[in-house]
Amino acid sequence: MKILAVCGFGVGSSLILKMTIDKVLKDIGKDADVVNTDISDARSYQADAIFTSPDFVESLEGSVKAALYPVKRYSDKEEVKEQLLKAFAANE
Repeated sequence: MKILAVCGFGVGSSLILKMTIDKVLKDIGKDADVVNTDISDARSYQADAIFTSPDFVESLEGSVKAALYPVKRYSDKEEVKEQLLKAFAANE
């Protein structure tokens, strides 16, 4: 599975989200290719899932084919785990 971690500029908070996703993937024994990027570039990536803030979900709806998973607290492993499990279930 290809996952995008998206924020406004693709550097700070998306990197934190990517690192949290990577940790949770290891914890749950799943494998995925995780890339962090900005909201503009996210529209051109081919991905299975996009993890981003609820505010950016609204901006991306209708302009991407990937499923959107909102995350309020980028370093909260439990919140990220909940969304990752949904993403894996949707891609089975």
